[in-house]
Amino acid sequence: MNNGRCFILVIAVLLTSSSFAATPEDAKGLWLTEQRDAVIEFQACPDRTGTLCGHIVWDKDAGTPADTCGVRIAKLDRYDNDAWRDGWIYDPRDKKKYKGVIRVKASTLYLRAYVGAEILGQTEQLSRVAALPAAPICKR
Repeated sequence: MNNGRCFILVIAVLLTSSSFAATPEDAKGLWLTEQRDAVIEFQACPDRTGTLCGHIVWDKDAGTPADTCGVRIAKLDRYDNDAWRDGWIYDPRDKKKYKGVIRVKASTLYLRAYVGAEILGQTEQLSRVAALPAAPICKR
């Protein structure tokens, strides 16, 4: 391949890959958990500009003693290197807070909770949904 064609190919690859790069806005919206038992809404935190918060807005156990509707499960302070970082993730199953990172690729959100180093954590994959399931309903 001559140098001219190689240069054009490299530029085309760079332009294509940058057009699909994640943005801070990609995490916002409704996300269904892997277990399909809750929907989490990620949006800007109301109490601090430039942050991302996640709240449970639908729970299969709504209206029962196990109801987690309205629980804040994430607060991340900054977006860097295609991920939301520097904050915490709360797991209502074990009632513990962890360090956390959130990344989005296509229609999948990767929520990683960890103690110590990120490499030692666990990742849950959430799927984007357009609307909440019809029932049961979380009371706001």
